[in-house]
Amino acid sequence: MIMSWFEWPYFKMASAVFHPAIGTLLSHHLHNSEFHREFGNVSVKSISKGLKFDVGLSTSRMEGYSSNKRNFSAVQASASQTSLVDPVSTPSNDSTNEFQKKSSEAALILVRHGESLWNEKNLFTGCVDVPLTKKGVEEAIEAGKRISNIPVDMIFTSSLIRAQMTAMLAMTQHRRRKVPIIMHNESEQARAWSQIFSEDTMRQSIPVITAWQLNERMYGELQGLNKQETADRFGKEKVHEWRRSYDIPPPNGESLEMCAKRAVAYFKDQIEPQLCSGKHVMIAAHGNSLRSIIMYLDKLTSQEVISLELSTGIPMLYIFKEGRFTRRGSPAGPTEAGVYAYTRRLAQYRQKLDEMLH
Repeated sequence: MIMSWFEWPYFKMASAVFHPAIGTLLSHHLHNSEFHREFGNVSVKSISKGLKFDVGLSTSRMEGYSSNKRNFSAVQASASQTSLVDPVSTPSNDSTNEFQKKSSEAALILVRHGESLWNEKNLFTGCVDVPLTKKGVEEAIEAGKRISNIPVDMIFTSSLIRAQMTAMLAMTQHRRRKVPIIMHNESEQARAWSQIFSEDTMRQSIPVITAWQLNERMYGELQGLNKQETADRFGKEKVHEWRRSYDIPPPNGESLEMCAKRAVAYFKDQIEPQLCSGKHVMIAAHGNSLRSIIMYLDKLTSQEVISLELSTGIPMLYIFKEGRFTRRGSPAGPTEAGVYAYTRRLAQYRQKLDEMLH
């Protein structure tokens, strides 16, 4: 039986304990006209005086994978300083401090990308980089309307364009009107050429971190094949086994178990520390990478996770508080409490938005 998100029982809510970032913390003090990007491979230049970034360097190795990654800690700044992270993630500076220090409550939004051109053609897509259809664009915009009252300080996406398009389009609907900016760290020149020299512009921006670890699972030799034709060729049972089993990969591809190893490891190392610091995070990714993360958040078994279906373009909300993830469901719309539901502080944030924007 295939179980939808909304049918999943609430008593399966997860408790997840913060896993400290591995590695040595390095402190970088920046002065006056200098700013130091805290994301990717850390570049240089331009923000306000005295900003401090703590960046941890860790090496993570998994079966079949090896990657060097940086851990991104909270930006520390005085009231007169600014950062690329939303300084008004809650109603006011005072309530921001209270929010982070007393409750450590943070929102985690998960969004599966909208329909892609290969979804439309019924092709196995996997890690092939295919953009959204018109329907997928509309789904991304609708997802943005549903989360328009939820604070977002940071965005993580896969390295694939359909996930990045979904995140960017969704944020066009957010009531804070902050601009999502992809952090380019692929080369020294890319980092230098993408610097921002306006302090005010920085305050009105949201960093977008791209990571291959959040990619869809790699479908190997099935990528680009028509799903129905593949079933006719190999048999429906064999194709169903490749698509829905937990630990059986398609030919020269990844199983869901292999996808989960990289996606969950990245979530623990890079995203969970941000939530622990009080940052509100959105992840725009894919069916299998998000199922893997949900398996971790909700402590699902390998049998339970293969029955979990995520609809394209429907955001899912978790609240992280006191080391625990609590699933709230999917926000019903931009003007309804719905299941997102409100915690008192999310309600205060929305009330403040109403006051600021009307």
